[in-house]
Amino acid sequence: MSASHGRFVWYELMTTDTSAAKDYYTKVVGWGAQPAPNASMPYTLFSVGDTPVGGMMDQPEDAKKMGAPPSWLGYVAVDDVDATTDHARRLGGAVYVEPRDIPNVGRFSVIADPQQAVIGLFKWSIPMPDAPAAPETPGRIGWHELASTDWEKGYAFYNALFGWQKADAMDMGAMGTYQIFSTGGPPVGGMFNKPPVVPVTFWLYYFNVGDFDAAVERLKAGGGKVVNGPMEVPGGSWIVQAKDPQGAMFALVGRR
Repeated sequence: MSASHGRFVWYELMTTDTSAAKDYYTKVVGWGAQPAPNASMPYTLFSVGDTPVGGMMDQPEDAKKMGAPPSWLGYVAVDDVDATTDHARRLGGAVYVEPRDIPNVGRFSVIADPQQAVIGLFKWSIPMPDAPAAPETPGRIGWHELASTDWEKGYAFYNALFGWQKADAMDMGAMGTYQIFSTGGPPVGGMFNKPPVVPVTFWLYYFNVGDFDAAVERLKAGGGKVVNGPMEVPGGSWIVQAKDPQGAMFALVGRR
């Protein structure tokens, strides 16, 4: 495996109102936003300075017909999209979008783990330069969290598919274990068993912000809804989980 295999490399918002979402996230997170050059369909790039960190597109019609809410999708770099997609299927995952090309950009597929949490696979057409940033850099994605029905089986799936490794585990009492994981370096996320009242399994992405309290105020002032928090987490950071005005789940992490 290459050094990039198994690392999160892109984040994509599929939503029902891209204009409103662009205005919302640029204010709340502080991203820049501009149209993707030479795109075959309308696509917005979110950036930190000159570095693109994610994108946005209209929610596909088939997703709307199924009643799926707007959502964020994280993409993991793989050495071979087709082979990894087949591997995911053999491991008990489902394939929602078969491997396909984005001209002059890369190749991707969309899969679900055996507990139905959705994630993307991606390989750039031209290798992108590795541009590491400090872990708490505002605008970067600071944490990746899987709410599952069986995190242990989920971990086994991602370990086999991407080579992810266990880091520390935290006892959350009645909530069970919160298993932190790494993708070849420092910890980048955690996984746990969701409460029964949460209807579906899903990946949640935490966006770094500078002034946490100010960002939460912007979150609410722009029409977003706090779902959980704010709460302090180990290390001194604070988090809040929320829905944007179109209903997509996201989270913020920062310091007070």
